[in-house]
Amino acid sequence: MVSVLGFVGLDRVSLDMAASLIRAGYKVQAFEVQKLLMDDFVKLGGTKCISLMETGKGVAALIVLISHVDQINDVIFGHDSALKGLEKDTVIILHSTILPSHIQNLEKNLRDGLATSVVDAYVYKATSEGLNGKVVVISSGRSDSISKARPFLSAMCEKLYIFDGETGAGSKIKLVIELLEGIHLIAAVEAISLGVQAGIHPWIIYDIISNAAGNSWVFKNYIPQLLRGNAKYPFLNLFIQNLGIVLDMAKSLTFPLPLLATAHQQLVLGSTHGHGDDSTPLVQVWDQVLGVNTTDAASAELYSPEQLANQITANSKPVNRVGFIGLGAMGFGMATHLVKSNFCVLGYDVYKPTLTRFESAGGLIGNSPADVSKDVDVLVIMVTNEAQAESVLYGDLGAVSALPSGASIILSSTVSPAFVCQLERRLQNQGKDLKLVDAPVSGGVKRASMGELTIMAASSDDALKSAGLVLSALSEKLYVINGGCGAGSGVKMVNQLLAGVHIAASAEAMAFGARLGLNTRTLFDIITNSGATSWMFENRVPHMLDNDYTPCSALDIFVKDLGIVARECSTRKVPLHISTMALQLFLAGSAAGWGRQDDAGVVKVYESLTGVRVEGKPQALKKEVVLQSLPPEWPVDPINDIHRLNKKNSKMLVVLDDDPTGTQTVHDVEVLTEWSVESLVEQFRKKPICFFILTNSRSLSVEKATALIKDICRNLCAAAKSVEHIDYTVVLRGDSTLRGHFPEEPDAAASVLGQVDAWIICPFFLQGGRYTIEDIHYVADSDRLVPAGDTEFARDAAFGYKSSNLREWVEEKTAGRIPASSVASISIQLLRKGGPDAVCEHLFSLEKGSTCIVNAASERDMAVFAAGMIQAEMKGKTFLCRSAASFVSAHIGIIPKARILPKNLGINKEKSGGLIVVGSYVPKTTKQVEELQSQYGHRLKSIEVSVHKVAITSSEEREEEINRTAEMASVFLAARKDTLIMSSRELITGKTASESLEINYKVSSALVEVVRRITTRPRYILAKGGITSSDLATKALEAKRAKVVGQALAGIPLWELGSESRHPGVPYIVFPGNVGDSKALAEVVRSWARPLRLSSTKEILLNAESGGYAVGAFNVYNMEGVEAVVAAAEQEHSPAILQVHPGAFKQAGITLVACCMSAAEQASVPITVHFDHGTSKKELLESLELGFDSVMVDGSHLPFKDNISYTKYISNLAHLKDMLVEAELGRLSGTEDDLTVEDYEARLTDVNQVLIRIKMFTIIFLLLIS
Repeated sequence: MVSVLGFVGLDRVSLDMAASLIRAGYKVQAFEVQKLLMDDFVKLGGTKCISLMETGKGVAALIVLISHVDQINDVIFGHDSALKGLEKDTVIILHSTILPSHIQNLEKNLRDGLATSVVDAYVYKATSEGLNGKVVVISSGRSDSISKARPFLSAMCEKLYIFDGETGAGSKIKLVIELLEGIHLIAAVEAISLGVQAGIHPWIIYDIISNAAGNSWVFKNYIPQLLRGNAKYPFLNLFIQNLGIVLDMAKSLTFPLPLLATAHQQLVLGSTHGHGDDSTPLVQVWDQVLGVNTTDAASAELYSPEQLANQITANSKPVNRVGFIGLGAMGFGMATHLVKSNFCVLGYDVYKPTLTRFESAGGLIGNSPADVSKDVDVLVIMVTNEAQAESVLYGDLGAVSALPSGASIILSSTVSPAFVCQLERRLQNQGKDLKLVDAPVSGGVKRASMGELTIMAASSDDALKSAGLVLSALSEKLYVINGGCGAGSGVKMVNQLLAGVHIAASAEAMAFGARLGLNTRTLFDIITNSGATSWMFENRVPHMLDNDYTPCSALDIFVKDLGIVARECSTRKVPLHISTMALQLFLAGSAAGWGRQDDAGVVKVYESLTGVRVEGKPQALKKEVVLQSLPPEWPVDPINDIHRLNKKNSKMLVVLDDDPTGTQTVHDVEVLTEWSVESLVEQFRKKPICFFILTNSRSLSVEKATALIKDICRNLCAAAKSVEHIDYTVVLRGDSTLRGHFPEEPDAAASVLGQVDAWIICPFFLQGGRYTIEDIHYVADSDRLVPAGDTEFARDAAFGYKSSNLREWVEEKTAGRIPASSVASISIQLLRKGGPDAVCEHLFSLEKGSTCIVNAASERDMAVFAAGMIQAEMKGKTFLCRSAASFVSAHIGIIPKARILPKNLGINKEKSGGLIVVGSYVPKTTKQVEELQSQYGHRLKSIEVSVHKVAITSSEEREEEINRTAEMASVFLAARKDTLIMSSRELITGKTASESLEINYKVSSALVEVVRRITTRPRYILAKGGITSSDLATKALEAKRAKVVGQALAGIPLWELGSESRHPGVPYIVFPGNVGDSKALAEVVRSWARPLRLSSTKEILLNAESGGYAVGAFNVYNMEGVEAVVAAAEQEHSPAILQVHPGAFKQAGITLVACCMSAAEQASVPITVHFDHGTSKKELLESLELGFDSVMVDGSHLPFKDNISYTKYISNLAHLKDMLVEAELGRLSGTEDDLTVEDYEARLTDVNQVLIRIKMFTIIFLLLIS
């Protein structure tokens, strides 16, 4: 039955909500008094109601629009209210922005009166690039109410945020958004006014700042309206009212909002300068308040700074030598980039180690500013402040005295325009024709090293042409500002005013949000999609949320930069209240000792004053609750569409797998372990829908991994040219817990394959319990979803990270090159409500070179995305994918099949043991190994390889350890014993990521050598861990290709190795280190074990006792003796015991033991192998590890008490392995088995004494007392 929803009151956003509900299949009815709105509603397919009461009849949910608290009585509790027609289980959704306290009171009254479910919903249209114009709903309420309302809320919007608990969260968020918008508005006005007073065209300021770090949504969208005169006086009154409500709420909470209070007062001041005329342009109001003339400045003749820059660089003079003073974080990157650009660069810095680094990078170094200024054409100054600039130019051994006539100085430090103007005059008075270029920079350390800075340059044409080539080399965007020296610093000053205020405002907003009880991480996400966002908000708030103040830009930088603003506004008579207040906040942070921390640390001023904590790491969630809260899956399984599309799609999928576990969701797909052009041509000619190339790059250093990916991509390009009609999409299959070489591998691939339309990042992997929801990547742990950044995987020594939010993870891993704000996202809502067509449309909307993450919580989600992506590919879009395993199987339309068991492969008759090799160190693997040994240890032979010996100590010890392990494993396997070889579990890491990778390599290579030296063909091989399984397949087993047969268990692929391998036909189980619960390894090993047939020695003897017959125990010394005993036992249909004496073991070694065990396994009667007369602790301990069924502890050469103690010690160890112990507690004189005991050596034992001793033991003894 179709659910009916009712709307009481409509506005333009409500119409969009209703349209979405109708498209989702709901029947929607509404009451609204405004005819135009109702007419539009009916056109959408809605039903008109003639009264409030009619609207509530028969509805599953009632959406009530309340824009003012005075409406409550009429709409909710009036005579003809909508509630009169409601049924008991109806959900009431309050679409409102009234204060939280009013909403909470209303909810209480409704619940008390109707016992119904009530939630609130703050609704707005997003302004972010990814969601621009889409409806966003923020809802809160009790868990049971939210659960009922969620399907309707999800259907009416593109983005849904849920706050469980009391109602009012939406209204609280509105308060925070209005706080930011108010501060941003006043900051934008102050910035433009200061720039105008500094003589800079306001439209030039706008064009530059709207693409720089000082930008905000308010600046970008409000300033054009202001400059054009479209913003009118009444606009102020609405802002004053809204900000007053926010301040009242803060006062009630005893929470200071100094920036907002300042902004509010500026607005109040502005309101006093109006004329009461609705048509008064606001620009005129602000001109009066601030004493500037923006109106005339905006009408002045306009020019293009970028065109001027192009003209300058086109006519630049050659530059032979460049001096560079100031090799700090920014300066070092700039100077080394000039070196890479083939300039001869002489560098100087007061910090000597930096000079050494610069010299290593190819630069020349000097011992003083004067030293690097001799004979240069251009001198670049990149120091921290005006005092340092003064010192390096005019101090002891200063640059000015050494500069040749006609040289140019580029001053790139952030200094005041007044300082630049004064400096230019001083240089002109030198009489050396020295030229100054005012050229502050913006862009950060990374961009500095890549020559991608934004530079705002101002000077004379001659000076600019002299320095043009250097400026061009350092910049991605070069602006030439008219007005001479000081104009460039003027623009930078305006940018820093906005940037500083926006950081401080972000701190104030997030701290206030925390005081309101909001989840700060969700609050951040909401604001980034609203009109309250700014470049600095999106860049700096993640530092606050992570409580990570590692300095990207120090707090004291803004003490300096806003100090420049304060001096300039005083000099130019422009009262800048908001920026001055921001300066005081940064000063407070510096006074508290946080000056050298990241500038986002200004939030600590609020935290220390109020006791709130802004830190907001994603929390672990209840898996069942989260998954149930999501919208219903897309109703149509896209698998048939994927098969149909793939038949038409000319592109095959080439998966570069950084370890073999990427095949864990596919079957009947080939894997190549080498990538020669010839092999790739052969593979292309088969025209498969997909094939894998095993790179194992996760085990390599970043340099080697990058080179490897480039090599493979070059070979792919060459091979594709040799085969007609070949096109392909490259997938860089990586770890579902985000470990691996990112972004280095995609960068490497793109450098060969060329730029694609988008990078797709999709780590969802159902079998491993990896989910991506609301852009946060989770790892399932039992019934919880743990944010990936809080798991042990994030602490990986080589590939560690902090961020769980994938957009922030991209920014973190690219060191800011790809900001989180620029990363697109495909939401679960889009997948489940829009289907493949919506995915295709979204991918088409991305700008070329974008990065897009994919949310997914089910295989259906993954299939929907794959179908949409294939559609986009068929229409010409190109993608480079970084994904986990599920993406691949979805893209090629894999239909899962049952797990593979030994009987499916016909290997039940194989007689050797199975080989299990464990190299993975993740805690999950260690737990799985412990569970394996607990469940299956009695049938398993375990050999531990010492990591210390194979990776840290001498080569001799390494070789000895490898040989020992291989020899023992060969014996066990030949004796049909499943054998576990594992690296010792103590994790040993290096001091650096590269050292840790080197240790991993040594361990992996040792395991490779062990497997290479094993002489027995295993029944099957199980490799645990990605690097381990790759190295064993390619290096130990020498496989060049393999076929993925299927899965040994969900997420655990089973390979069939190629005929060229050392063990063709042996099943190869690739068991990822991070897959499965604690019992998964034991389950796989148990399912692949041979059925038990033979009895233990204990069982043989007990059967003999109950049957009244004797069992022969025969010492054997060679193969002939073994065969004779077994043949006789089979002829007599009698069990037997093969005994290996220490003398025989010393002569024939492990080979004799292996022969005995193999013969016992193959015999048709019960036969066991016994170690006889073990007299030394060393040989007995060794026998316990070699797989004997029973041992004899012969301590008869010892005094009786020592014998008892010795026997008990060995017996306890044997008991742990479920082995029977024979004890010889005394000896008589005489000769037996060619061994003679003289009379004086005889040790007689009192039988009664022995019986007393036996009662003390918990171990069963077989006593032979002569």
